[in-house]
Amino acid sequence: MIFRQLFDAASSTYTYLLACAETREAMIIDTVFEQYDRDAALVRELDLKVRYVLDTHVHADHVTGAWLWREQTGAQSGIADAANVDETDIRIANGDVFAFGNESITARTTPGHTSGCLTYVTRDLSMAFTGDTLLIRGAGRTDFQGGSAHRMWQSIREQIFTLPDHCLLYPGHDYDGRTVSTVAEEKAYNPRIGGEAKEEDFVGYMNNLALPHPRLIDIAVPANLKGGKPDQPLVNESWGPIIQTFAGVPEIRPDWVARHRDELHLLDVRSEGEYSGELGHICGAQLIPLDELRNRLSEVPQEKPVIAICQSGRRSAMATQILRQGGIDHCANLAGGMIQWQRLSLPSTALD
Repeated sequence: MIFRQLFDAASSTYTYLLACAETREAMIIDTVFEQYDRDAALVRELDLKVRYVLDTHVHADHVTGAWLWREQTGAQSGIADAANVDETDIRIANGDVFAFGNESITARTTPGHTSGCLTYVTRDLSMAFTGDTLLIRGAGRTDFQGGSAHRMWQSIREQIFTLPDHCLLYPGHDYDGRTVSTVAEEKAYNPRIGGEAKEEDFVGYMNNLALPHPRLIDIAVPANLKGGKPDQPLVNESWGPIIQTFAGVPEIRPDWVARHRDELHLLDVRSEGEYSGELGHICGAQLIPLDELRNRLSEVPQEKPVIAICQSGRRSAMATQILRQGGIDHCANLAGGMIQWQRLSLPSTALD
């Protein structure tokens, strides 16, 4: 199975991508709205088709990307029936199975952090995605959204700790950089519910956390009760069909650039020798070698979007970072550089 663990630094949220290596069908657990472009780029680069976008619960610290994935890809969204969320395709019950290609996961209801929490378990019981019910050496707070320390005790003991000891546990968050644990580890070392802890020990611990409410709770919870659907329609301010790579580079196809040449400013960041060499250059492109770009940013016109160009698209990818750092936001990398430009027989010249 293809597996990726993704991270949102702003909320310390883990997003999980699972896919069948044979059929390329995929599913995503606990998306973050602001990370859609990054995660969609990974899906595209791995040649995957997302069937399901599932949440473990109604999040209080970030807005889910479930609605956005539905709108952009046609994937079906799902969350616990007990969460009472609008704008979702599937209201999930205990034991529901979600197949993606030759792989599948099963939902287990694990309330306690909220009344509508789920843990997703792979079919071979080797991996479990516990959301905020069981964290690495911790457990999610139980003081709002129908939370209950007693119910959480039961959920962890009956639905998670009954999994095989070797089962890998992947939480919804971690604030100390930890990425994965196991059932055996948490049974032994979790300071809240591990070892010889009794229910009264766990409940006493949880009821005395005295945590401040999440910073974004007043925004995140109302939005997530609508599946992440924004109050206002999304406005596409893009000046062209930009593709954001998983590496974070804005790229644009060379054939589109050729058709819109007069609407763009072309910036070649190769050396002077390359500019007039065998690959030639695009007529009218401004030449500023990459090594000089930071010191010569004032020479780059900003009236039109800037297309950075090099031989293969690697140096020009760095150029887009320099441009953005310099306040030139409307910029993109020419995908494939002059090699791809020549391969497509697009117009260029060796000398102006």
